[in-house]
Amino acid sequence: MDVVAGNEMVAIPPGQVTLSDRRTQRSWPVEVAPYQLAAFPVTQALYAEVTGQRPSTAHGDQLPVECVSWWDAVRFCNSLSLRDGFTPAYHLLPADSEGIEWDASADGYRLPTEAEWQHACRAGTTGPRYGPLDEIAWHRGNSHERIHAVGEKRPNPWGLYDMLGNVWDWCWDVYDAEVYGTYRVLRGGGWFDEHWSCRASARRRSHPTFQVDDVGFRIARSTV
Repeated sequence: MDVVAGNEMVAIPPGQVTLSDRRTQRSWPVEVAPYQLAAFPVTQALYAEVTGQRPSTAHGDQLPVECVSWWDAVRFCNSLSLRDGFTPAYHLLPADSEGIEWDASADGYRLPTEAEWQHACRAGTTGPRYGPLDEIAWHRGNSHERIHAVGEKRPNPWGLYDMLGNVWDWCWDVYDAEVYGTYRVLRGGGWFDEHWSCRASARRRSHPTFQVDDVGFRIARSTV
């Protein structure tokens, strides 16, 4: 499939998801309001167009951008919002290098919450995946241990590509502040992961300043 991916957005309906924490053995329901989510992970071409930078270790315009930190991702969201004439969703607090506020009333681009990501990934399905793994995801068993262009695998029922496999997606949420401090949630699995990491409920964490070659992101927008 030849796909040229920009920042096409898909309308996601409201719903409810159940999140869980392995450490505390706790589960809780989350109501998800309508929002928009990008059909593809942010590509290297789009990232370079907005920021002028190409941080990835692999190179290709239609490859997902990787080696981007959580902070890189939120700054990209603000820059793309300004380019497209939207109000930035994030206020970065200069007095504290790790200070950030999310303006939920803003119409600009942002990272999805963990609940939004899971809701969009499942797309109304109930199993661990929205289709047969090899048809929907690049993972260690079929990727030849390299990243692939976005949109080469089958999308989920809502038209979202690469929700599982290829690169992990940064989410807005803190993973577990009590144990891991400011570490943020990653979802979706990547090209180097075994099949059990490429599931709608699988969670990983990383420090918001870390840049890793199987971690990228996709953008969301609130329906305001």
